[in-house]
Amino acid sequence: MIKPSNELPVILTEHIVDNGIKIAFATLNAGKSLNALSLPMIDLLLPQLKAWLADDAVAVIVFQGSGDKAFCAGGDVVSVYRDLITKHKNNARNTLNDDEISACLGVEFFTKEYQLDQLIHNASKPIVMLANGYVMGGGIGLVAGASHRIVTEKTVMAMPEITIGLYPDVGASWFLNQMPKGVGLFLGLTGMTFNGADAKRLKLADYVIDSEHIDVLVNALFQLELTMNEGDNHQRVSALLNSYSVQSKVQNVGLIDNEIRKIQKVTAYDNVVDIYHAIVNEKTSSAWFNKAQQKLNQGSPLSAHIIYQQLKNCQTLTLAQCFEKEFNLSIRCCQFSEFTEGVRALLVDKDKQPNWLYKNIETVDNQQVAWFFTSIEK
Repeated sequence: MIKPSNELPVILTEHIVDNGIKIAFATLNAGKSLNALSLPMIDLLLPQLKAWLADDAVAVIVFQGSGDKAFCAGGDVVSVYRDLITKHKNNARNTLNDDEISACLGVEFFTKEYQLDQLIHNASKPIVMLANGYVMGGGIGLVAGASHRIVTEKTVMAMPEITIGLYPDVGASWFLNQMPKGVGLFLGLTGMTFNGADAKRLKLADYVIDSEHIDVLVNALFQLELTMNEGDNHQRVSALLNSYSVQSKVQNVGLIDNEIRKIQKVTAYDNVVDIYHAIVNEKTSSAWFNKAQQKLNQGSPLSAHIIYQQLKNCQTLTLAQCFEKEFNLSIRCCQFSEFTEGVRALLVDKDKQPNWLYKNIETVDNQQVAWFFTSIEK
């Protein structure tokens, strides 16, 4: 475990293992925010990852979080909020126009965040993600595209954007659609948490190991016979991680497998209004499902409509196309006051009393929803 320090928000190091071959480490280092992914972090990670991928001497790249609570508990939407809120307060409308939004922090943040995520997805070298503790939103965006994704008995994942008037982004339009029928939509609509075993079942993780073995595993990486051959390195890293996964004593049981039938039943309708009511009205003794119902009921009704439409629109798209759609949609969300109100209520004032524009799922204006999917003028 790497302890948080007062150094830069990302600690970038290289370890020479043999004959000049290196293992590179990117340690997210913002313990107070549970390593939430900020623009300063991205500004360090993006050029360094490009350099490591271009350096023949770097055989493996490892991402980890400082501390033992979180790998990355989401994106730093509070900074985006603070930049937007003044503009929204000075605007009598609910919506900023395309010119007003063009110079906002959110444009730079989402542009660079999605570039970083796609770089990880497209990397040819082994990238190891030590996804221990909380892995939320933007944290899943980092993990999803890596070649070797490790979770533990402490891993807690979620795409909880509905709670802040947003929608699951960072490639979720693609990876939620890859999950078993109905599951991605359910997780997007409810923002419900799931564990490491679930993550592996849902193809967001490859290996489950004991959290207490992480340091030992990292030391074992240093002992591998790595070369400049990417194929060999992939195989050797895979074999090592598989051995630790097989030996794991703590094979936590997935939460979602027991809920699959209910999830598929309540998401079988062809519109979000019926799906919403089916979820919140489902009679069940499952504490996990009950929590999901509460989260959906407390989330933004407008976001529920957006999430349903976004996942529907992206069912047949490539990953790159999904990111293009997400960028447009994220900027639209920055323009609209629902996002800033959600961040205020949950993360700034923390009163947990968001004043959503639409009070229930039926009253959401379809024309307003359609506006979010119109192209931004460039």
